[in-house]
Amino acid sequence: MRSGRTYLEEPGRSPKLLEHHSLVPTVRQDPLLGSSETFNSFLRRAQQETQQVPTEEVSLEVLLSNGQKVLVSVLTSDQTEDVLEAVAAKLDLPDDLIGYFSLFLVREKEDGAFSFVRKLQEFELPYVSVTSLRSQEYKIVLRKSYWDSAYDDDVMENRVGLNLLYAQTVSDIERGWILVTKEQHRQLKSLQEKVSKKEFLRLAQTLRHYGYLRFDACVADFPEKDCPVVVSAGNSELSLQLRLPGQQLREGSFRVTRMRCWRVTSSVPLPSGGTSSPGRGRGEVRLELAFEYLMSKDRLQWVTITSPQAIMMSICLQSMVDELMVKKSGGSIRKMLRRRVGGTLRRSDSQQAVKSPPLLESPDASRESMVKLSSKLSAVSLRGIGSPSTDASASDVHGNFAFEGIGDEDL
Repeated sequence: MRSGRTYLEEPGRSPKLLEHHSLVPTVRQDPLLGSSETFNSFLRRAQQETQQVPTEEVSLEVLLSNGQKVLVSVLTSDQTEDVLEAVAAKLDLPDDLIGYFSLFLVREKEDGAFSFVRKLQEFELPYVSVTSLRSQEYKIVLRKSYWDSAYDDDVMENRVGLNLLYAQTVSDIERGWILVTKEQHRQLKSLQEKVSKKEFLRLAQTLRHYGYLRFDACVADFPEKDCPVVVSAGNSELSLQLRLPGQQLREGSFRVTRMRCWRVTSSVPLPSGGTSSPGRGRGEVRLELAFEYLMSKDRLQWVTITSPQAIMMSICLQSMVDELMVKKSGGSIRKMLRRRVGGTLRRSDSQQAVKSPPLLESPDASRESMVKLSSKLSAVSLRGIGSPSTDASASDVHGNFAFEGIGDEDL
């Protein structure tokens, strides 16, 4: 399985390629074909025909981070960008800020929390993607799509953009995604009561894990085999929160710029009588994200994370690398509004305001403070992971163009 491909994860079933053809994902990575409207049109038609969905106007529900619902009128054949533009129009978000946000497919848990499945790709049909799963658990959520908080300044210039960032930040704090001390929580609540949204966000930007995307609990082979971890992605790094036997909660950070490459692989446990993992259902796919990390000047080590969200983690890594490269070249993530040939963007007659979230509740006393591991991760013992399995060809490994070596000054 190649990192960089887009897969559809269904409950109890193997992830399958949206394109339903083994050659399409490889071909689509070609810059010319990937930007070809003719080729993408073929992919869109394939999705409709596979699910037998006729082209018609429907209402699609999109959630904001705080759970607020935005109902937009779209066509079943509308791709992700069409739906994103429709949501932006409903919220009155300016065209030049659309590129700062993306649509994500999520699964709503029993406690109301979101488990991120994947970022909806440009060629996907959101209505088809969410309805084909045939479960009310799956939703589409609007969330900011960049990682560098410096881009917040662009979004905060606009009232709607400011409200979207504010609502997302309050929601992330409530979920415990952003790490807040009691004193910081008191300051945030004071700013919230004064409706000082910009000042609230400025303070939030200084907090650990601001703007990060958190994944469900999983396991990793670092710092030891089958180590329970919680992975978060943001600020050009993957953060692993873990608890070692007899020790307090710790955190290790892996910078994207020190990942030489990564890959996503899948495997199916052997039938009964083989060597399949105990407790794992027959035919259940096991997904792994493995990356080769520069631990020190002369030592690379493979780290493997086993998680159903491995594909989403890979997508996050790629988007962080892309953002680093854009910033390095002096480019901008502002996105020009795409106009379809022969069509115009449907603007809603009535804009929908972003509702202010309720006041922050007191921080959960059960949340323990974490000890951050040093940049060299010396607080935990390192295991030699070795090279990836020999059955993975070189084409299965995704190279990192943002990779940087370590100089003597870094040691």
